[in-house]
Amino acid sequence: MAILIKTDSEIANMRISGRILAEVLDACSKMAQIGVSTKELDTFAENFIRKNGAKPAFKGYHGFPATLCTALNDRIVHGIPRKDEILQDGDLLTLDCGVTYNGMITDAARSIGIGNISDEKKRLIKVANEALAKAIDIAKPGVHVGEISSIIQETIEEAGFHVIYDLTGHGVGRKLHEDPIIANYFNGNKGPTLKAGMTIAIEPIFSSGTNKMKTLKDGWTIVTIDGSTAVQAENTVLITKNGCEVLTEIN
Repeated sequence: MAILIKTDSEIANMRISGRILAEVLDACSKMAQIGVSTKELDTFAENFIRKNGAKPAFKGYHGFPATLCTALNDRIVHGIPRKDEILQDGDLLTLDCGVTYNGMITDAARSIGIGNISDEKKRLIKVANEALAKAIDIAKPGVHVGEISSIIQETIEEAGFHVIYDLTGHGVGRKLHEDPIIANYFNGNKGPTLKAGMTIAIEPIFSSGTNKMKTLKDGWTIVTIDGSTAVQAENTVLITKNGCEVLTEIN
């Protein structure tokens, strides 16, 4: 497993990429109101990214047709934005996006409630953000990837939710998906050790009812097999000499 250590100039470009990504996700989260289509959000996101001198990292990736992945309710990941997909009161929406700036990529996701959401959906979002925050808190040189996986799994399962085993975090930077794989559960393997200069996307992904998933006929959209609600939270993190730096949050 060749885990890439980024150069100072690559890190500088990832900081810019991450700032643009944080800003576009923040803007889209505010724009995501009852009656808005996911396609409107996608069009806004692409225009925002390009106006800031960057490129959408997802668009065209293995043929993916959009800038955002939009996942509503039982959709876990990789949902394609549509004109006829209109946000409704009570929806849980995940916005996942990647930005490329000077060849360097960051990846992040936010899950939000539309209008008045159920207590269960509120808890899903809260636990997703907690799992991500706890994982980031321990990310530093010398920590094994498996330790990050363990703390994510513990946080999710203590809340009574179900890790989606087949979807993982990953290295990111020169490519959208690099080593190492960062599972959201501990599989008994400590995995590689984090080192300064690594950049990783940590992304807890889980549901209220199942750890099983299926892909819809569009070849992209992945949903829970039982129709239960899914959630995701994600940030790109730089491992520093003494800890880590979140690249995809507005400071």
